Amino acid sequence: MTQPSPHQQRRARIFGLLFALTFVTSIAALLLYDPILHQTDYILGTGSETRVQLGALCEIFLAITNIGTAVVLWPIVKRQSQTLALTYVASRIVESLLILVGVLSLLSVLTLRRDLAGGADAGALSLTGRALVDLHDRTFLLGPGFCVGVNGLVLGWLFLKSGLVPRWIAMLGVVGGPLIFASAIAVLLGAYEQDGAHFVFSIPEIAFELSITIYTLVKGFRPSPILDEERYGEAGDGSQQAVLAAA
Repeated sequence: MTQPSPHQQRRARIFGLLFALTFVTSIAALLLYDPILHQTDYILGTGSETRVQLGALCEIFLAITNIGTAVVLWPIVKRQSQTLALTYVASRIVESLLILVGVLSLLSVLTLRRDLAGGADAGALSLTGRALVDLHDRTFLLGPGFCVGVNGLVLGWLFLKSGLVPRWIAMLGVVGGPLIFASAIAVLLGAYEQDGAHFVFSIPEIAFELSITIYTLVKGFRPSPILDEERYGEAGDGSQQAVLAAA
């Protein structure tokens, strides 16, 4: 087994930091969004819009950090499987795009709220507002539901085969990913609500993401054959090799 280099351990801790930020920004957004998501006639109210705007900002940072976790990890895990590593990057991008669609839907509610002050029909605005909030809920199902299921399975398998984290952590992803994906299908088909049983089925995936966050922040990567720089070259974007070749 090849011991991680200081550069690789720094990359591991950046990965862990970005994952920690996904937790912080997603939880903060959920708390800040509470009025608009749970007050039926929020669009007809007179409360401050700043809270929702801050929630939107948190989700924008969530989308950025989501993609960041995949980009930072790509140069190393592609050595295990380029197909799976690229799948992880692609799934993170799709998840982030869905999150941003949800952000736009809630910001549109704020725009319609201002239209109410201009004399727009209250009934029509209320109906439209509820539809936009429902759109946000659906993007939450598709992004942190289906896409996270793919993320957990792919990343868990990459970690399991490479040995970059302990086996028990990797297995949480291998099990938790398909579980949350199957649960998202059940929610989509109306078997149960997104706020109920779906959260229970999400626990293994949450445990997986929390575990890799803590482990990589505290310990970095474990020794692994894919960390062998002599065999695989520098874990970067290839620019160094291009310069050497040109010389």
